[in-house]
Amino acid sequence: MRRSPGLSVRLKLTLSYAGFLAVAGALLLAVVWAYLLRYVPDNSQGLLGISPNRYLLVHTFAPAAAAAMGFLLVFGLVGGWILAGRMLAPLTRITAAARTAGSGSLSHRIRMEGRRDEFRELADTFDTMLEQLEAHVAEQQRFAANASHELRTPLAISRTLLDVARKDPTRDRAELIERLHTVNTRAIELTDALLLLSRGDRGNFARESVDLSLLAEEAAETLLPLAEQRRITLDVTGGAARTGGSPELLLRMVTNLVQNAVVHNLPADGTVVVHTDERDGVSVLRVENTGPALPPELVPTLTEPFQRGTARVRGDEHAGVGLGLAIVHSVVRAHDGTLALTPRPAGGLAVTVRLPGDRSPGPDL
Repeated sequence: MRRSPGLSVRLKLTLSYAGFLAVAGALLLAVVWAYLLRYVPDNSQGLLGISPNRYLLVHTFAPAAAAAMGFLLVFGLVGGWILAGRMLAPLTRITAAARTAGSGSLSHRIRMEGRRDEFRELADTFDTMLEQLEAHVAEQQRFAANASHELRTPLAISRTLLDVARKDPTRDRAELIERLHTVNTRAIELTDALLLLSRGDRGNFARESVDLSLLAEEAAETLLPLAEQRRITLDVTGGAARTGGSPELLLRMVTNLVQNAVVHNLPADGTVVVHTDERDGVSVLRVENTGPALPPELVPTLTEPFQRGTARVRGDEHAGVGLGLAIVHSVVRAHDGTLALTPRPAGGLAVTVRLPGDRSPGPDL
């Protein structure tokens, strides 16, 4: 944004310092005039002919006062310029860091030394902002690279299948169509997941009153055939847990958690328990499952996009695209909640979602 040029802050401070100093000097001279010269006799001979009169004092005092005022003005300008420069030096460093960040380099830090004051707090806040911004940009770059790679894979497979079919006209077309359908379905699921993740990150959705217990029952009913196919016992317990948010996003959050718990479970005779309740005005959703033991260092990476633990990678139709828990984390964050992942000692994972409670009346889903 272009603005007309004006006086610099340093020059304004310098003029202010010099002006205040000049005004203080003028007031001091006025006090001397008012309280000293008023008691000096105003006659041509002075007091008893030997004391100076007011006329002589004024003519003697005036040049000295003018010289003092000139000195104060020059001293105020020079001293004010130096003092303003020292006072604004931290702001100059912050401005330089902002220009560096504006050019695309987010690794620079101010790291201002000294005691804590307004400029030190501003510099520390700016450094914190740069750290968060650098981490966010790096995360977005990784996400874009991973998304491009994940989207490229089904497209490359489709092209390979089409090239094979074109070179070999006798190939079974039904098999080709079925494989293309599977690849395209996976690409569509990935695209939908990316769009949903982007929507959750933006947080631009209408908020309604939602009962997590009803969403848990709906998700369990939808995934019950999958659980029965894998011989997994799926239980929903607890009571009402009402919160405010998007019913669609919250349903996807619950569905992803339950599906993740069913898919990444024991080969047979595993369990999944979904529990909802309210505690001190907070709505809590907890999903626990049995399964293989998870290394503690693996758990924090599970909510990152396209991150799958080695022990959690599957090769069936429910392998997913590595965005299940990333979408959950995005939805929870968009609803001002918290997400906690805890490996169970006996194996499996316990996922706890805490969302702000909603006391407003509203229709249940």
